Amino acid sequence: MNQLYDLEVTFLFDNLVYDKFDQNILRSQCNFKVSYLLKGPQSKSRVFRYGIYKKIKKTQPDIILSYEYSFTTQYLVLLKSLGIIHQKLGSLVDDSLDICHHARSRVRFFARKRALKHLDYVVLLSSEVSQYYKRVFNLKERQVIISPILQLPERLRKDEVRLEQIAKSYLQAYNLQGRKVLLFVGRLAPEKALPQFLDSIYKILRENNNLVFIIVGEGKEIHALKSIVEDKHLDDKVIFAGKYEGQELHAWYVCGSGLVLPSISEPFGAVVNEALIFGIKVLCSQLAGATSLITTSNGLVFNPLDEIDVEEKMNLFLEEMEPVEDICMANTPSLMANHPNDFLKEWEKLTYD
Repeated sequence: MNQLYDLEVTFLFDNLVYDKFDQNILRSQCNFKVSYLLKGPQSKSRVFRYGIYKKIKKTQPDIILSYEYSFTTQYLVLLKSLGIIHQKLGSLVDDSLDICHHARSRVRFFARKRALKHLDYVVLLSSEVSQYYKRVFNLKERQVIISPILQLPERLRKDEVRLEQIAKSYLQAYNLQGRKVLLFVGRLAPEKALPQFLDSIYKILRENNNLVFIIVGEGKEIHALKSIVEDKHLDDKVIFAGKYEGQELHAWYVCGSGLVLPSISEPFGAVVNEALIFGIKVLCSQLAGATSLITTSNGLVFNPLDEIDVEEKMNLFLEEMEPVEDICMANTPSLMANHPNDFLKEWEKLTYD
């Protein structure tokens, strides 16, 4: 976006409510203006920040991008409907196709309906969701921007020597040489459905001596997962690696054979893009928005609510996974399609009057 616009991002949080990241690392990657509005009432992830109109009046942007159908979006819609602001107004909405059909609450259902009557554009994560919005809410092509959550492969893969060094240390520490390494990366939260997935594949884990399941992340589901590991005697098959960020996280992809995302509710799933960038295939829940990135050559899609389908797809995926031998990123090129041109083309829609 910063290539097309004089971009300023105003954050309403100094960190995520449900997960904490090293903000120094994140800010070091920002090549655009950054500001904060942090004062105002807050209840968990629901907030209203003071100073929004003052910020708009001072900055005088041509285009405003809000998020979801939040209080912030509703407030901006009110300002525009009253003629107090006149900028192009839009919102970034991370609905998956499943969420489109099953609104999370009646409040969100009505908030969506109201906002879409007044927004000039909406930013969505996939062409499938775009088609739904155009059909159901009668939006025109120029009002819909398709912009999945993607990272640049060259940025993530740029320090190959360092990434390979870290990956080799994991290989040695966890005795992964010659084994098929299935990764899960993310919060250990109920919507990720990791306990259900583990309960469905425990026999596959037991029956394949060279298969190991590594869980990278933290969260409240850790106790349920450890209980399953103990009950199913999977102590030597499941490794709880803990939480990682930056290169230490990316190095896990370098020494992985495949990634699984078993979520039963997932607007997108950024880890799918990350795994594909590092050249490992993905077993992806059909309820995740990131299924739009899965092709016949880079992964499989499965139904996490159907235990038979979970087992069948896991067995098929296992056949495609390769044991981890030498760590060499040159041998695992990115499995991502080339998206930058599509990205720029979509965002250029906002430059038209």
